[in-house]
Amino acid sequence: MDAKNKSWFMLSCLFMCFSLKSHFSVAAPDTISANKSLSGDQTVVSEGGIFELGFFKPGNSSNYYIGMWYKKLSEQTVVWVANRDKPVSDRYSSVLRISDGNLVLFNESKMPIWSTSLNSTSTTSVKAVLLDEGNLVLRNWADNSLMPLWQSFDHPTHTWLPGMKFGKNKRTKANQILTSWKNKEDPAPGLFSLEIDPDGSDQYVIMWNRSELYWNSGIWTGINFANIPEMISHHMFDFNYSSDENGSYFVYSVTNSMISRFFIDSSGQIMQLYWLESAKAWFQFWSQPRQPCDVYAYCGPFGNCNEGNQSFCTCLSGFRPKSEHDWNFLQHYSGGCVRKTQLECGHRNTVGNRKADKFLENPNMLLPKHPQSVAVSSIKECETTCFRNCSCTAYAYENECSIWVGNLFNLQQHAPDDTNGKTIYVKLAASEFSSPNNKRIIIGSVVGSGVFVVLLGLFVFVYLRKKKSTMRTTKEMEDSLMAFAYKDLQSATKNFSERLGGGGFGSVFKGVLPNSSVIAVKKLQSINQGEKQFRAEVSTIGSIQHVNLVRLRGFCSEGARKLLVYDYMPNGSLDSHLFHEKDSKVPDWKTRYKIVLGTARGLAYLHEKCRDCIIHCDIKPENILLDAEFCPKVADFGLAKLVGREFSRVLTTIRGTRGYLAPEWISGVAITVKADVYSYGMMLFEVISGRRNFEQSGDGKANFFPTWVASQMTEGGNVLSLLDSRLEGKADVEELSRICKVACWCIQDDETRRPSMGQVVQILEGVLEVTQSPIPRSLQVFDNKPEHLIFFTDSSSRHSLH
Repeated sequence: MDAKNKSWFMLSCLFMCFSLKSHFSVAAPDTISANKSLSGDQTVVSEGGIFELGFFKPGNSSNYYIGMWYKKLSEQTVVWVANRDKPVSDRYSSVLRISDGNLVLFNESKMPIWSTSLNSTSTTSVKAVLLDEGNLVLRNWADNSLMPLWQSFDHPTHTWLPGMKFGKNKRTKANQILTSWKNKEDPAPGLFSLEIDPDGSDQYVIMWNRSELYWNSGIWTGINFANIPEMISHHMFDFNYSSDENGSYFVYSVTNSMISRFFIDSSGQIMQLYWLESAKAWFQFWSQPRQPCDVYAYCGPFGNCNEGNQSFCTCLSGFRPKSEHDWNFLQHYSGGCVRKTQLECGHRNTVGNRKADKFLENPNMLLPKHPQSVAVSSIKECETTCFRNCSCTAYAYENECSIWVGNLFNLQQHAPDDTNGKTIYVKLAASEFSSPNNKRIIIGSVVGSGVFVVLLGLFVFVYLRKKKSTMRTTKEMEDSLMAFAYKDLQSATKNFSERLGGGGFGSVFKGVLPNSSVIAVKKLQSINQGEKQFRAEVSTIGSIQHVNLVRLRGFCSEGARKLLVYDYMPNGSLDSHLFHEKDSKVPDWKTRYKIVLGTARGLAYLHEKCRDCIIHCDIKPENILLDAEFCPKVADFGLAKLVGREFSRVLTTIRGTRGYLAPEWISGVAITVKADVYSYGMMLFEVISGRRNFEQSGDGKANFFPTWVASQMTEGGNVLSLLDSRLEGKADVEELSRICKVACWCIQDDETRRPSMGQVVQILEGVLEVTQSPIPRSLQVFDNKPEHLIFFTDSSSRHSLH
């Protein structure tokens, strides 16, 4: 070999060696090692491409954090944050790397601001690997032990992922804790936390500020938590408890390769969600507490929580939101309210231009916790005591005096007809009160009847003029729908004071028009449509007329304010007669049969007779309303499209219908009218029994009524044994058997085996014969292995227009 060729040969060998060395020194894409750090837009991705780790910026914040999120989802969903209370401002000059055997985050000033905090070691074989389970694991790869040195599963932030043990470490006697974000744009630890009961019982508790416990799961029965009996009604979650020398933990897994997460929201509610790729949205299975006002201090200091208010939170008179941005843009209220005018404290008499503080009466309230008792004999003495104490902010008097010092938390406004409300007097600056001369109308002796007539005539004139003005603001459209002015509906509903119910689409309020007709007004939420499109959709809904559908009378569209006006239903919703109201008359069999037949006719009309097929997507007793003659009216049809969502996305915000969902909602296949058929079948079982489909017996065993019906019908059992016991066996046996068979056909797992709603109508009318269906596989699985069927449901919300 000549010198020239020898030189090329040597260079080639060196290049190959260098290439091989470079190849073997490059870390895997899921790994952070001594040779691979993380900075700027760099990320690591788990081997299966499930999770991604890197710098992220939440919302409109200017801060950056090291976090973990789902790699393949179109909506970035962060499940873990390292430096949640120590953000960085420049991700390009910040770095996450291995240092002294730890995973350490250095900020733009090269200062360590977060670390795994292990005993320092200089080994170069320590690596951090991101696993497909969403667990970031730090291991010494020179050690054959698979035990991690550190793992993110042991240090959760606000999310509990499937496969993650969540409980108590017996060695350190420390609880794992989920802590909410401060708000959507700040992942720093918020006010709310979830953990295993610190007092030692096997139950989870939610606390405000680690001090006020406002919800608990109840103890673990072996198959569910005592206060969550709904857990056992579907086969989507497998929830287990384990205890060993290391600790006591709960862990859950999911079926069908479903993406699911459990987290505590910045609002103080815990939620279980799953991702439906066809809708590209998170669906909510379950949340606790069920109502935001059940969260302690949901509206923060001096905030008033009112379920009749669309945003739930308002400030007390004399106060304003501490952060307008949080309240108006983030819908985050825990910062509460601050005074518009500071108190003058103990100045009883006028001092210069300053006047003494006064007390404003706030009736029908839930009083705050932790009052101080004062021994006085009258309400006047109680007021004086609070007045003289500069730190006293409010008092109440009911046979004894209670005062509150400092901020007022957890104030709630009761409904007008709720007799449990109390009156609290809140201290305000004198300037917050109008002059008594401006508020008081003093009518002295009326001399002569002529003056009285003039006053009376003036009153009538003003009233008629106001009524005429009101009628001018409301216009009738060509299709007979009324276009209401917002102020008219505000007046008709007495400023939306009488709330009838609510759900995912909005809250419903009772109102009375000037012509004395009673209406139900629904305030819609999350409307993304423009004015023209909104009116077009409303016009479509208004054109749908059927005796078994609730009639839309009109609407209001003023900027972001979108409201629908319906006929008022005096007998409320079906669920109130089946489950809730003890004093309501239990509907007899004839009435129940009329209700299920009428409901079927209404749905058949939506599915088969409308110009465009309408899939309801939310059939349940709460959405079947009853007029004065107990004629059923299907409510809330067409709203999925109206609020600007695909109908397959409508359940992303609705709560309370999970027990009625067809299997195809979970599998991700296209939703058809047969999804309504399934929900209708589930509702039929509840009409038969007069109770919810799932109940738990005293011995902790799960009872699922549809399973019982299917087995009884298949085995030729006594059909009357399935009937609501309150009816004392008084039912047409043939009709009862017919409904049981229809219900079993409606809930078949394969949607092609379910009847159409038109066929259901014909069967209930006796035109078509119906045979006994096979028992759906999902019911068979439940009957054999109830302990493996975990599904979060909640049937508390109501969409009533009554």
